[in-house]
Amino acid sequence: MRRRGLLVGIAVAVFAVAAVVYVVAGRGGDSWKDLCSTSAEGFIECAAGKRPAAPAVAGELLEGGAYDTADSAGKVVVVNFWGSWCAPCRAEIDDLENVYEATKATGVDFLGINIRDSRDAALAFHNQRVAYPSVFDPSSKLALGFEIPPNSIPATIILDRSGDIAYVIRRAVTQQQLQPVVERVAAEAS
Repeated sequence: MRRRGLLVGIAVAVFAVAAVVYVVAGRGGDSWKDLCSTSAEGFIECAAGKRPAAPAVAGELLEGGAYDTADSAGKVVVVNFWGSWCAPCRAEIDDLENVYEATKATGVDFLGINIRDSRDAALAFHNQRVAYPSVFDPSSKLALGFEIPPNSIPATIILDRSGDIAYVIRRAVTQQQLQPVVERVAAEAS
């Protein structure tokens, strides 16, 4: 009898997790994993008109205050998942900052999402390196909403002006790799 109860409990837990993933992902089966292909740059590219909606991002900023993607409506948003403990994240941070500085005048916002970190470590790293804001997400809830496992960072997602996922990059990037892609998305008609 206990075994049956345990199996029912496990089944309920699995169903609950699946339901949360379905809701968090936005439009159910419309996942970047299902709708997109690999670009010439080796990035996951979602064709205009077939892009999945990005989940809403809202949370507490590292330095205090709040962030909500609604504040960036009509802009291209480059979302970078990072941790101060992540060596590839540390390697790409200057390149991300350079792309941010080069593209912000064209209607591009950058947002870091710090995961699996202490606030002090995240602040110490972030404040020395970048001017754009970062949301503090130690539980990795926001990463999971984008289907980015917390153990697979750095990851960078480029949202178009409609808030849909245009590119997913599942590795560290350089300015030479990222800037042309961000500029391409920024140049698209809304």
